[in-house]
Amino acid sequence: MAVEARVVLLSARIGAGHDGAAAELARRLRARGLRVDRHDFLDLLPGRLGQWLCDAYHRELEIAPGSWDWLLAALGTAPLAWLAGRLAALAGPKLRALLDPAPALVVSTYPLASQALGDLRRRGLLPAPVAVYLTDPSVHRLVVASRADLHIAPNRHAAAATRHLGAPRAITAQPVVAPSFRPAGAGERDRAREKFGFGPGERLALVVSGSWGVGEVEAITADVSATGVARPVVVCGRNEALRHRLIAAGVPHVLGWVDDMPELMRACDVAVQNAGGLTTLEALASGLPVITYRCLPGHGRTNARVLDRIGLVPAVTDPAALADALLTTRAAGLPPGDDPATVLARLAGAPAVEVTAA
Repeated sequence: MAVEARVVLLSARIGAGHDGAAAELARRLRARGLRVDRHDFLDLLPGRLGQWLCDAYHRELEIAPGSWDWLLAALGTAPLAWLAGRLAALAGPKLRALLDPAPALVVSTYPLASQALGDLRRRGLLPAPVAVYLTDPSVHRLVVASRADLHIAPNRHAAAATRHLGAPRAITAQPVVAPSFRPAGAGERDRAREKFGFGPGERLALVVSGSWGVGEVEAITADVSATGVARPVVVCGRNEALRHRLIAAGVPHVLGWVDDMPELMRACDVAVQNAGGLTTLEALASGLPVITYRCLPGHGRTNARVLDRIGLVPAVTDPAALADALLTTRAAGLPPGDDPATVLARLAGAPAVEVTAA
């Protein structure tokens, strides 16, 4: 009886993008006959350090989001990038334990996990091949692990930037999005609107700001309403305080955590996002036009520039231009490319397997 090749997949619960990409990669790899073990990198750090990092990042985006601009820039310098690498290396003992016996492949969707894996490779302690899956359209020094065998980027711009920062091999593959995110079929749009209590003739702008509901969400909502061309549908994620404030302000369509985001996207006409992460890719896969507006500092701004430059998601910087963007932006769809799970399965030495989309 053949033994399943084991893949270890490292992610982190910072936001939902890293975990979302890891979950879909795991699903696709299992469909190809591989055994996949998923781990949260933050749990591999000593004590409560991982949770402290998660909480500190969350608080920074809530209280002083502008500081993320200069902190991200500082982390792009060699001294602070080295320091971040030393922090990541603290996960080494627990990481080595879960990688024994050596798997067929290790995949990271989170920058600090990539740095920790690179450190193990540098010290000769990790014989398995290592792949890094990039979850953002823009690239930062910390996402690149020079000792990794492969970096998978969601667009050519990101792949080129990754190689420039020292990756020995970087390729472009299609972003991973769950198959439930797809354009609406006949009658699905009307049924979705009825489910969420939306009027049949309303033009709806889906306002999304990640699982934490951070950024200038209230200002975005007010600006969309002020255009008069679309009614905002605001998803607050786990930010209950934001949800209560918007309801108190009289915003008619305010949601907290949404379990059926694919159906919600099929109910709407356009999406307004501020970070350029996984939700943006899910909207594009759903055939939903997307614009960036009042983006988050740091990665939100760098992602917005890249998405605008490659023609996927226009960045709107002037409130006066918002109405026109809400009316005229067209759905771009996901960029073409190979399925990254196929590339990863090949790197793990697994035989080629035909897999359906569902």
